[in-house]
Amino acid sequence: MNQSNEDHLASHGPNFQRPAREPMFNLPTVVVGLSLIFIGIHLVRAYVLTPNADLQTLLLFAFWPVRYLSGFMAEYSWPGETVSAVSSFLTYGFLHGSAEHVGFNVLWMAVFGSAVARRFGATRFLLLSAVCAIAGAGAHLATNWGQSIPVIGASAAVSGQMAASLRFIFEAGGPMSSFRRHDNAAYSVPARPLMEALSDRRVLTFILVWFGLNFLFGMWSAPIAGEGVSIAWQAHVGGFIAGLILFPLLDPIKPR
Repeated sequence: MNQSNEDHLASHGPNFQRPAREPMFNLPTVVVGLSLIFIGIHLVRAYVLTPNADLQTLLLFAFWPVRYLSGFMAEYSWPGETVSAVSSFLTYGFLHGSAEHVGFNVLWMAVFGSAVARRFGATRFLLLSAVCAIAGAGAHLATNWGQSIPVIGASAAVSGQMAASLRFIFEAGGPMSSFRRHDNAAYSVPARPLMEALSDRRVLTFILVWFGLNFLFGMWSAPIAGEGVSIAWQAHVGGFIAGLILFPLLDPIKPR
């Protein structure tokens, strides 16, 4: 350090502190934790489990609409039986079909889920994600009754996080508003009621584009999803709608 710098530091007195460095990845702990779980499970399936063990994992934890046909459980032996039939409404969200699949979900959760996690806190964020995943499985079941293709992936939960974030990110002072704040207060701006929020052109445009892309990907999805499987776009829609509706029930900030 040269003499001029030393004199500059001395002029601030003994309480001078160097500016704190910004973290490289400033993400909420709960988002980082979930991302690592998703990636870790996929790596274990890809590089540790045998093909037969991975198949058993899919039978036990993926969501299979065919399991809910009348008499199916009595006729066929299935790992986990009734317990798995109930728990798979949630556990399917921890499995992914390819590295691209898990990568996209982690990316979108980092972008939109982080905003919701900062506003809700870890517990409410996890509750929102779980209920949106369950709603996504329910929507898929209702529209694909008896189908023998499994559903996997956190996309329904991430879609719900995305929908919840739309309720406040464009509000005045919010993290994506024209006059945004750049501190944590940006995630605590009061939200408008749903119908007022839908009158915002940015919110409505985002929703229309999101639904349009999901419909298109659902129609021509085999090359995108990987491994020759299709995108369960109905599950995405179920999770998204659940996120819009659940937001005021979980929001800790007093509404506008």
